Amino acid sequence: MKLRLHNSLTRRVEEFVPLDPQRVTMYVCGPTVYNYVHIGNARPYVLFGLLARLLRRQYPKLVYARNITDVDDKINTAAAAAGVPIATITDRYAADFRKDMTRLGVDAPDVEPHATEHIPQIIAMCERLIAGGHAYAAEGHVLFDVASFPAYGELSGRSTDEMIAGARVEVAPYKKNPADFVLWKPSTPDLPGWDSPWGRGRPGWHIECSAMSEAHLGETIDIHAGGNDLMFPHHENEIAQSTCAHGGKIFARYWLHNGMLSIEGKKMSKSLGNTFKLHELLEKHPPDLLRYMLMKAHYRQPLDWSAAALEQAQRTLDGLYTTLRDLADVPATPADDLPEEFLATLTDDLNTPEALAVLSRLGDATRKAEGREARQEAKSALLGAGAFLGLLQVDPEVWFQGATADSALDEAQVQGLVDARQAAKAARNFAEADRLRAELHELGIVVEDTPQGPRWKRASATTATA
Repeated sequence: MKLRLHNSLTRRVEEFVPLDPQRVTMYVCGPTVYNYVHIGNARPYVLFGLLARLLRRQYPKLVYARNITDVDDKINTAAAAAGVPIATITDRYAADFRKDMTRLGVDAPDVEPHATEHIPQIIAMCERLIAGGHAYAAEGHVLFDVASFPAYGELSGRSTDEMIAGARVEVAPYKKNPADFVLWKPSTPDLPGWDSPWGRGRPGWHIECSAMSEAHLGETIDIHAGGNDLMFPHHENEIAQSTCAHGGKIFARYWLHNGMLSIEGKKMSKSLGNTFKLHELLEKHPPDLLRYMLMKAHYRQPLDWSAAALEQAQRTLDGLYTTLRDLADVPATPADDLPEEFLATLTDDLNTPEALAVLSRLGDATRKAEGREARQEAKSALLGAGAFLGLLQVDPEVWFQGATADSALDEAQVQGLVDARQAAKAARNFAEADRLRAELHELGIVVEDTPQGPRWKRASATTATA
């Protein structure tokens, strides 16, 4: 089944044809580790991590790189505010990022380069750009000469004036052109720095990704992906400096960009107090629910995070887990051969909303299946599709008891109240049974009476806030 992807550079959906099927390469811009990542930061890692899974089905030798930016002015500011060395900040938040990604079910990349480990490659790329007439040194800085690259702006489709305004570049007397951007800048004694031909300094943000991509994936890569907020200036600058450093070779053949996440229809921002940290959401909600939410909209479209959407996603997952719980006695393992309809949605530009719709239909088919063999086959297909999306990985009983959520409520205490209620019903003491049910409800526990006996689950924590 052919994979088709929307290429931001050409602005159309194209069949994906790798440069070398024996070594497909993909680079995704990773986090700048100065704080916890928020839920919007997590979207590209879930979606493009899923793309990596899809690619591996056809190209097992995929090399997927996702970097760590561990030298940046935001990191410097955070370290200064905390009164600790830079490495204390970067080591802590890089570890927290990896932990959060693991909890969210995001596959680790094949390569995780750190910017600080590639200073020699960054300096060497700056030297090549200067030698080729595409960069110049001035007052301890190295700047890229935008006028030397006529294709500058093709990715974002912006005019020169728009790019200057959008980049919010520093206006400095040593620049030849206001749009010229920094590849290397001087460091004062209190800032991190490395010796270079231009004095002690540190790299600019854009050159880091170009050097790391070159070091691990080569001069031309198949796929470069990230949020559409990175299209300009970051990705535009990457194209300019990489293309010029490599003698005009294409830097990335396919560019993919995901849409941004809003909260209840509003842009996520610190000033509005709606920047939700991923690690806090993971304490409140099961990872399945967060992954489902991040896949609800097509990756190229914006995604609105809301209490209503969270509640709807919870209901959908509850229904699928109910099906699995009802068929707990039917042995099944996730099918390796994914349903053709399911694969077709993902190979069509990673259409996760349609993939989730197919998953729901597989759930319906599993519920309606008759006969042990048919149920086993249907359940295996449901589990296989769910596993590929990173969903339905929890035991149904654990899911409904909310063991993955943050709760101080002891399960033995809950079960004791449920048993006491059942005993009261058996003794026909319905007033006491109703009282116990109300007490459980106050504790956030929902009790379901079934022919097999009472089942309980924690009420959905479906507010949009952390």
